[in-house]
Amino acid sequence: MATKIRLRRMGAKKSPFYRVVVADARSPRDGRFIEELGYYDPTTSPATVKIDAEKALKWLASGAKPSDTARSLLKQAGVLARFEESRKAR
Repeated sequence: MATKIRLRRMGAKKSPFYRVVVADARSPRDGRFIEELGYYDPTTSPATVKIDAEKALKWLASGAKPSDTARSLLKQAGVLARFEESRKAR
């Protein structure tokens, strides 16, 4: 099963709030997901990003591909740097 790390839109109209989730690549944007990794709130100033690094590293190691936006959020949270370090250490 091809898995992706991507955003799931929540919140009211004109007030977006996103959850960072791992989902099957074939499922729709707001459809079924496998596990929740954290959240992203762009309405606060500055934007709030909270991601469980251990869960994200586990999914990245098992082959989950992040979307472009999810990749930038993982980079901002420092998860991608830790993942690259662990890959170099092998």
